[in-house]
Amino acid sequence: MKYLVVLADGMADRPIAELMGKTPLEAADTPNMDYIASRGTLGMLKTVPDGMVPESDTANLAVMGYDPLIYSHGRSPLEAMSMGIDLRPEQTAVRANLVCLSDLGEPYAQKTMIDHSSGEISTQEARVLIEECASKLCPAGTSIHTGVSYRHCFVVDDAPDFNAFSRPHDILGKCIEEYLPECDFYRDLMERSFEILNGHPVNKARESRGQRKANSLWFWSPGKKPALPQFKEKTGLRAAVICAVDLIKGIGKCAGMETPFVPGATGGCVTDYSAKARAAVEAFERGNDLVYIHIEAPDECGHKGDVNAKIAAIENIDEKIVGTLMDWFRKKGEKYRIAVLPDHPTPICLRTHAPEPVPFAVFTSGGRKRSGFERYSEKEAAHSSLYIPVGSDFMARFISGDITAGRLL
Repeated sequence: MKYLVVLADGMADRPIAELMGKTPLEAADTPNMDYIASRGTLGMLKTVPDGMVPESDTANLAVMGYDPLIYSHGRSPLEAMSMGIDLRPEQTAVRANLVCLSDLGEPYAQKTMIDHSSGEISTQEARVLIEECASKLCPAGTSIHTGVSYRHCFVVDDAPDFNAFSRPHDILGKCIEEYLPECDFYRDLMERSFEILNGHPVNKARESRGQRKANSLWFWSPGKKPALPQFKEKTGLRAAVICAVDLIKGIGKCAGMETPFVPGATGGCVTDYSAKARAAVEAFERGNDLVYIHIEAPDECGHKGDVNAKIAAIENIDEKIVGTLMDWFRKKGEKYRIAVLPDHPTPICLRTHAPEPVPFAVFTSGGRKRSGFERYSEKEAAHSSLYIPVGSDFMARFISGDITAGRLL
């Protein structure tokens, strides 16, 4: 038996008036996901425990079988692991976004958060800007490391307290003053980064092309070096994670899972879906029993408030990943079990993450009995009698087959 988890980040949504009250998932053409829901098991899963912020580290840890109440200590240390940064016990990793702030001559604190991703800046351009910050900004006892696109990592020895921070994707279109860190150390570095980056040749070139500048660092989500039980020891399965973002790769590395590089996968709205499907096939052919494919695109489209792009992303996932992998299993004559789900909703109306439960669908090859549902959607799943209130229970039940047997908690 082979196991496949297709995690479409932020895919779940809320009804949208311009879609006649449908969600992007309901509006999308998803014959493969619908097949899984209609001939498998459909239900709802609570991935974010009460009281926790609905971040992707929290939710993906839960889906992978790790209780976020125990193992979630900030996304930055996980990203640092993916980047090959071996944190010492006294070091703190802090996410450093390259963001686009307004540039109207106003004081730094009066600027507006235009784009948390700086127009999904390329990693090549970002590397030049991060290296500039490394040489002109970072004080002794700190370092900054290039990640993917706008996502980077700031490492601090004996870091000052940093309890109050704001996620940049939560404050799009807002004045940043009340969302700046309370700690002067971080706040001053962010303000100085604007002075260094705003007029940089990379940003002048982007501006001339009509692209958004990456003109400030934004610090958030600090944490210490993580440690996770090994996935193979927990499940008995050899596993791989196919993704383009350092956060998910970091979880995979901490869990002892294979994390191959996928050329063409960006972690943005525009990505190579087929490349991820090919990477999953190759991972199975290398002997992995379980492959976890993470696709960031629906989440990024949700943050941008782009309804049509989110629908297109969902349809690409259905056709180029879900459909491709199911066809491959059938041609190989391989017994398989597949799960499709988001980690959390990223509603278009909010442009950020929401904590409500998410719809999941699971299908095991050979299954012919119809579930009574016709589509994979939030509304259909909410009508199911199957609800799993502890997200970290999902993986064990998926592997054992308890879910497909329709057992309730």
